Amino acid sequence: MTLKFLGIIPNTPTDESPTIWLHEETGDLLIQSYKATEEEVRECQAIGSVPDHSTHVPDHETIIRLPAVMLKYIPRQIDGDGEKTSATTGT
Repeated sequence: MTLKFLGIIPNTPTDESPTIWLHEETGDLLIQSYKATEEEVRECQAIGSVPDHSTHVPDHETIIRLPAVMLKYIPRQIDGDGEKTSATTGT
């Protein structure tokens, strides 16, 4: 596995360190961040995502809270119009 360090939350204390890495072979992001609170998870479940899709969070998944300051480390792609788009959603 080839990982590339992308960034860590600025001025992070030594025992809290939201961090982002890129898996260079797959393009996946590995993110260490804060666990969503039970209330935040319930709100996510209440809002849902797409029609008829379960809102249950399986044991092998979790919901994390990524501080806004970390968004600058998310890789962006340039689309055909020269605009930056999200590497994962195309928007």
